[in-house]
Amino acid sequence: METRPMKTLRSMPAQRLAELTGRFSQLRIAVIGDFFLDKYLDVDPAMAELSVETGKTAHQVVGIRHSPGAAGTVVCNLAALTAGAIHAVGFTGDDGEAYDLRRDLQSLGCTTEHLHCDPHRATPTYLKPRDRTEAGLAGEHSRYDTKNRTPTADDVQQRILASLDALLPRLDAVVILDQVEEPDCGVVTAEVRRALADRAECHPGVVFWADSRRHICQFRRTIIKPNQFEAVGRHDPVPGDNVPLDDLAAAVARLRSETGAAIFATRGAEGMVVSDPELTLVPGVRIEGPTDPTGAGDSATAGATLALAAGADYAEAALIGNLVASITVEQLATTGTARPDQLASRLERWQSQQGGV
Repeated sequence: METRPMKTLRSMPAQRLAELTGRFSQLRIAVIGDFFLDKYLDVDPAMAELSVETGKTAHQVVGIRHSPGAAGTVVCNLAALTAGAIHAVGFTGDDGEAYDLRRDLQSLGCTTEHLHCDPHRATPTYLKPRDRTEAGLAGEHSRYDTKNRTPTADDVQQRILASLDALLPRLDAVVILDQVEEPDCGVVTAEVRRALADRAECHPGVVFWADSRRHICQFRRTIIKPNQFEAVGRHDPVPGDNVPLDDLAAAVARLRSETGAAIFATRGAEGMVVSDPELTLVPGVRIEGPTDPTGAGDSATAGATLALAAGADYAEAALIGNLVASITVEQLATTGTARPDQLASRLERWQSQQGGV
């Protein structure tokens, strides 16, 4: 396939950014996918004890924090960006983690009536012990994950799709977050993916945006956000690796023809390459100092989806996603968020880096 020439976005008027972000509070978004609970255990190393029974270190927890993770991270970012209405669509177990997750989502203004309770499933949880005395990633212990590793029941899938159908007439965008890597064990099963493609085709006025940990290239008629390695079919990148732009451009063009919808291919700190109507490189914001990439992709998803629903073209939406992510990665040892009032100064920094005014 012949790849068309790629242009580069170098500027956006501040007035245009204000116009788009000014519409965020009017937008209605559903987030369908795997809602995890991010649970942090703050450990004080100075209080460590030796277990009499095992002789191993007994780490002493002096604080417990939690927040919505995976699809919930998208919700956190949508709420911080002042989305008008947010609906969670998926399932939890009937357990204490579900109580914490629902309460945290509701505190963000997100409705949970379509977050179905299934007593036969566990609420997916990332348990994250960390030393309270060590800032940044260096303080993190090994993580403990709770996930469902058996297929999601058909009746649960149908309840989820029925919830989406009930919401669709009053939505501006649907964000699909497919976090569970085990096939058909999360919310976004093969059957749900097929149904989402049908809904996207039947509702052209609604933005459908998908991100997936393992199955990104299986979506159809839905905007997808693969990273540069997923786009070219590489599953084992090494730290510091990059895909040459020509190779990424060819992969984006190919994916566009296969999926039938726009592609937003992320390049980490280097920004994104987007399709439609032409391939466009949207540089990222250069950051000095330490960064924490946790949740950066989800924050970019929130910013870009809101921008599209507000009327942005694809390159503008990618830039706004980049601006949001550049703010969240500077927040260490937490899943960061960004506010609309922070974006103008970040746009100014980005434009100065592009040689603009």
